[in-house]
Amino acid sequence: MAKPAFIITIDTEGDNLWQNHDRITTGNTLFLPRFQQLCEKYSFKPTWLTNYEMAVDPAYVEFARDVIARNSGEIGMHLHAWNSPPLHDLTGDDWRHKPYLIEYPAKIIKEKVSYMTRRLEDTLQVKMRSHRAGRWAFNEYYAQLLIELGYQVDCSVTPRVNWAFSPGDPKGQGGTDYQSFPDCAYFIDEHDISKEGQSPLLEVPMSIRYKHSSLMNTFKQGYDHLRGKQRSHSVHWLRPVGGNVMQMIAVAEKTLADSSDYVEFMLHSSEFMPGGSPTFKTESDIAVLYNDLEQLFAYLHSRTKGMTLNEYYQHTLSKSNEDK
Repeated sequence: MAKPAFIITIDTEGDNLWQNHDRITTGNTLFLPRFQQLCEKYSFKPTWLTNYEMAVDPAYVEFARDVIARNSGEIGMHLHAWNSPPLHDLTGDDWRHKPYLIEYPAKIIKEKVSYMTRRLEDTLQVKMRSHRAGRWAFNEYYAQLLIELGYQVDCSVTPRVNWAFSPGDPKGQGGTDYQSFPDCAYFIDEHDISKEGQSPLLEVPMSIRYKHSSLMNTFKQGYDHLRGKQRSHSVHWLRPVGGNVMQMIAVAEKTLADSSDYVEFMLHSSEFMPGGSPTFKTESDIAVLYNDLEQLFAYLHSRTKGMTLNEYYQHTLSKSNEDK
């Protein structure tokens, strides 16, 4: 039996976008080769899902071209609506509110997705095949645009998570509710992205597990309701937060035990840089991060096979054809 895939996805974007509301810097570019080298040490191949400010950063473009030339990873597309051309002031202060792309007018959504796709393809001279939505906000119209532009795989779905409680446009309804979505890969129904369909776009949901049992989740949700609070269920991601390597391994174990043929890891590129995020503020924090990564990668090295998103797409397509 073939080993399941280990898919490493990096949201490749500016420094500390959680707290920077009036400017975007890209200093984290200089910290990416270390992680790339770690991946290669274990024969893993990251997918760098690239946002606008990185696509126009000369140092990042050089890094990305090297990854492509050596076939040591993949470059995909990532899009933050508030700073990705063409600019369109939705809220009066988009840089602070960081509205979801799906909150913009349809015409603007299409222009932004088309622009980012062309920008990356023209700069790197490769077809964009993989994508993740900024702030995890995805819908049917967005999916249809990706299909029109020739994308083959998306990884925006975060099963068990409801982003409706995370505001974008203050007048909006929040982000996408993924609580009822599949937690395994599926070719989407472009008219209902929560269901399997006949479209050519493969959805590869993040590896996320509930933190508590179903009974405890029900109890906690009822308690929150009584207190007038609304929030998504508590979950664990295959994502470092500092000192959580055993938690990540448990997520991987549970996911694979459920017969999944992949596990999917994510991090932001800025989290490789001291001070680039609220989580990893110091050199010491980065040391903890890399210690966790070494242990996680060593654990998964013998249990999985490293694949980029597009390699996993090709693998899934081949397997699907064999089953027919």
